[in-house]
Amino acid sequence: MRILLTNDDGYKAQGLATLVRMMKKYGEVTVVAPKYPQSGMSCSVPLGLKPIAAKDLGVRDGVRWAYLDATPSSCVKYALDVLMLGNEPDIVISGINHGSNAATASSYSGTLGACMEAAIDFIPAVGVSLDFMHHTVDLSAVEKFFPEILEQIMALMDGSYGVYYNVNFPNLPADRIKGVKLCSQGRGHWVREFDPWDEGYAERHGYDLKKHGYEHPEVHAEEGEKLYVMAGVFEDAPVNPADADHHAMADGWITVSIHNVDSTDRAQLARSQALNRTF
Repeated sequence: MRILLTNDDGYKAQGLATLVRMMKKYGEVTVVAPKYPQSGMSCSVPLGLKPIAAKDLGVRDGVRWAYLDATPSSCVKYALDVLMLGNEPDIVISGINHGSNAATASSYSGTLGACMEAAIDFIPAVGVSLDFMHHTVDLSAVEKFFPEILEQIMALMDGSYGVYYNVNFPNLPADRIKGVKLCSQGRGHWVREFDPWDEGYAERHGYDLKKHGYEHPEVHAEEGEKLYVMAGVFEDAPVNPADADHHAMADGWITVSIHNVDSTDRAQLARSQALNRTF
């Protein structure tokens, strides 16, 4: 089996290295990941004739590595169009993301954006995340449980168009995890999302990228500009499905939700058709 791995935390991320170790036993592994962290990019790609830097990092322990200075979705495109052209992957796995992608976080997720790109190209895809944002984290529970979860997901895959899987782990040791639940996407949104930015912001919040081999980008503010960073507090929706993924994860379960790139609201489409709305 040919396996393409990517993420949105960058090619040096701890989660990606852990995923590589897990996946090597399943087949031929290729890694194409962003040069720098690309969280929150969803399925975006750089257009407007913007040049994109790519680098083949060679083969390490039987795994081919490359980075792309672009989004996770772009990394999948680059693998399909260049590195693996004519030898396309049988599956794309994105992660292990540092931070939850349950509930409406899935709408913004670069981790899942890579999965969306694969699903658009008729390739099965799985995103895996851990509910802990810091770059240094204990991933042993993911290492213990994810291989079996992946095998079960692969048994479910039937070639349907646009399907991708979203697996989220609670930040708990393996012996405190209750099990695995198949869930619906939860509902909610973020409030108070703009924090004033200063040079020490990242370090104060535990995100010292230099410790993980990344350089902080230079920040320039023109006269009269104020600098902010996206943060915020998640606010639950008034009504959630009984099997909401973020609720189950908060209760100690590993959650699996099934998404599709086709975002048509079938119920509202049928309602409009029943009302003879032709527009």
